[in-house]
Amino acid sequence: MKFTRKANANWQGTGMEGKGTISTQSTTLDKAQLSFKTRFADGVGTNPEELVAAAHSGCFTMQLSFLLNEGGFTADDLNTEATVTFEDGTITLIHLDLKGKVPNISAEEFATTAAKAKEICPISKLLNTTITLTATLL
Repeated sequence: MKFTRKANANWQGTGMEGKGTISTQSTTLDKAQLSFKTRFADGVGTNPEELVAAAHSGCFTMQLSFLLNEGGFTADDLNTEATVTFEDGTITLIHLDLKGKVPNISAEEFATTAAKAKEICPISKLLNTTITLTATLL
């Protein structure tokens, strides 16, 4: 399977006082606000690190669902929070905090399957940073 996806960013002005927008091909983001405040403070809008966290949590969780299905399990609920740590101009860590409700699976098999999903998720493979994981079976 091969496909492409697109996104667009626009920026006007200086890095600190300027402003920009981010849009996605699907229009889920349609000129979402981007600025110094949305990235480095608590402004209204989005930022690259938040978008990486969203992409990683979504990719990992979907990958885990496929692996669970291959093992004969179907999740009732999988919830992953990705926390991106930005430090001195570099993303130094992404932590995936998974909570899952999967009938008839042992905690050990759940953790092993989650660890495999972390390793083979396309976004994990793309990122050049430390990725950690906690997996809690509910």
